[in-house]
Amino acid sequence: MLFSNISFAVNKGQRIALIARNGIGKSTLMDILMGKTDYDEGKITWRKDLKVKYLPQRISDESYVESLKLKVEDFNKLSGGQQKKLLLEHVLDDEPDILLLDEPTNHLDLETVVWLEEYLNNRTSRGEKALTILMVTHDRYFLDRVCTDIFELDQNTLYTYHGNYAYYVEKRAERIDAQNAEIEKYRNLYRTELDWMRRMPQARAHKAQYRIDNFYEIEKKAKQQHQETDIKLSVKSGYIGNKIFEAKNVYKTYISPSTGENKVILKDFNYVFSRYEKLGIIGNNGTGKSTFIKLLLGEVPADSGTWDIGTTVRFGYYAQTGLQFDEGKKVIDVVRDIAEVVDLGGGEKMTASQFLQMFLFSPSQQYDFVCKLSGGERQRLHLCTVLMRSPNFLILDEPTNDLDIPTLNVLEQYLKNFRGCLIVISHDRYFMDKVVDHLFVFHGEGKVQDFPGNYTQYREASKESKGSEVQEVRSSEVKGTKTKTEQKRRLSFKEKKELEELEIRMPQLEEEKAHLETLLSGGSSSADEIAQASKRYQEVQQELDEAEMRWLVLSEIE
Repeated sequence: MLFSNISFAVNKGQRIALIARNGIGKSTLMDILMGKTDYDEGKITWRKDLKVKYLPQRISDESYVESLKLKVEDFNKLSGGQQKKLLLEHVLDDEPDILLLDEPTNHLDLETVVWLEEYLNNRTSRGEKALTILMVTHDRYFLDRVCTDIFELDQNTLYTYHGNYAYYVEKRAERIDAQNAEIEKYRNLYRTELDWMRRMPQARAHKAQYRIDNFYEIEKKAKQQHQETDIKLSVKSGYIGNKIFEAKNVYKTYISPSTGENKVILKDFNYVFSRYEKLGIIGNNGTGKSTFIKLLLGEVPADSGTWDIGTTVRFGYYAQTGLQFDEGKKVIDVVRDIAEVVDLGGGEKMTASQFLQMFLFSPSQQYDFVCKLSGGERQRLHLCTVLMRSPNFLILDEPTNDLDIPTLNVLEQYLKNFRGCLIVISHDRYFMDKVVDHLFVFHGEGKVQDFPGNYTQYREASKESKGSEVQEVRSSEVKGTKTKTEQKRRLSFKEKKELEELEIRMPQLEEEKAHLETLLSGGSSSADEIAQASKRYQEVQQELDEAEMRWLVLSEIE
């Protein structure tokens, strides 16, 4: 059962977001409202003469594409971002009274997401022509800036919150706390009533029937589960050496499948990637972000120049298109095909089934066929198959598409603590702000800008300076290493940020080093624990040495 006995009304001018975990039925509810999926019971009433437009999450109906006056084969040649823009133009063209949007920001570049925010906010403040919106989205900045109300589907029940996403987070926490307190009260009462029910039948026969009936009601409430069940990501990352990758004078073009034009992606590109670097890549659709990733993975060759990857690098690639799973395969078999046992590090291991439970696939769901999974569940399974290989260099191309907000929160925390290198391509501004420490901005025609900060800082700097503080440089000017002449100048924004992070990180490393020394000298650890601790001690010592040297260099500049 997806939901039971839910009731709600949508009023003129409201901007409502529907939030729930993957697999709960968000897209199904949208399809029901549009008459594309049948429902078992209940009634749906629309106001007469209402102009309704629907943007589905995925286009599987060829007749829908043909209604756009497009050939299916031409539509399929377009990138995900181009398809989404075309669909948005279609649903916004006729100025509808109400819009139903299922993941409207998926695949869009950041500039288009910002434009869509502004457009929807302007359209919803036009009096009689005010636009009403019911949407499904995980984009938290979008939720905050566009929505007036939040509908949450949780455990077959619909909860309403009259406010934006920040208001929802606060009030939801209060609701969960209140529910857990009530459950605990009923559990205490249940223990008392259970003792009474277990007495001899003769004793119970003389009691009022209402108390027996009341017992079963108390039992039902006491056995409710409202504690949050989140993914607990704890996966080993392999050792990574000092050499990651180095690009020298790389030049790359590609022919656009939609226009047939020959586009320059990189031009005289030079860069040295550092250990534990966390890089975000942004830019308009078609500027070459995904091609850059393919170059890095060795899937396409450079036209000229060299692209040297370190020998210790082990890539983990989360593709924008997702994995093409065998629809007739069971979820557990998808994971077992990779490994029966997953190494979590520190001597801890898990079976394939246990690892899937970390990603909220219940034992019964593990034996479901892949074809039964929702879009978000498929993405979660894809993420599972990537992380279980213990990569030390993660490349995530639009990892936030279709994932629910609780999963995104956990993924963000995992990536912040990830002991390896990271490259992220994402339209999710909140996600980028949380995870990356600098950006490659692809401007097109081979121009790449290295910005020392997250996306919000980039936007603010762009607005304030218009090119003074944020310099648009050709890719040939992008540097990954510092030169000797730089020692005579003041610290840059990026270097100041790096120095602050080093002053936080170095005491943490010292503390971990002391703990490992105690463990190694204690004499109570097993051989495996000693081996793991010894290996980690060497890694910590190396990282600490590098951090101290870097701190000395930066402090001298300052």
